[in-house]
Amino acid sequence: MKQTLLLACIVTFGLSAFGVAQERASSSPTVSEQHYTRAELRQLTKEAHTPQQYQALAGYFRDQQQRFQQQANSEKQEWDRRSQNTVGTAVKYPTPADSARNLYQYYAYEADQKGKLAARYEDLAQSAQSAGNH
Repeated sequence: MKQTLLLACIVTFGLSAFGVAQERASSSPTVSEQHYTRAELRQLTKEAHTPQQYQALAGYFRDQQQRFQQQANSEKQEWDRRSQNTVGTAVKYPTPADSARNLYQYYAYEADQKGKLAARYEDLAQSAQSAGNH
């Protein structure tokens, strides 16, 4: 009886793992959905010299900007929600509202930085393309 139950669990787990692997294999990431390591990103920025490479970097940073902006918006809502509940006899610092505000500021800052990088690479792509047309 225990062997049958164990075998059923193994088969169920194996089939679910196979389904997850198939799903991941079928959805190939686009250029902007790629996740680079810090070293890969450093290497790409050093080697970029064509409009396509600059556009790929700009797309990556625009995607990062959007992700951070979404997180900032979420934290802004959480900050507003937590700011409504400021009642407490022994309020300690940092309050939950302070934590949400700090996260919001961090995500907003990162979104701004990624936007600046994306604009820089879009400009470089434009310059490289116009230089290639002459």
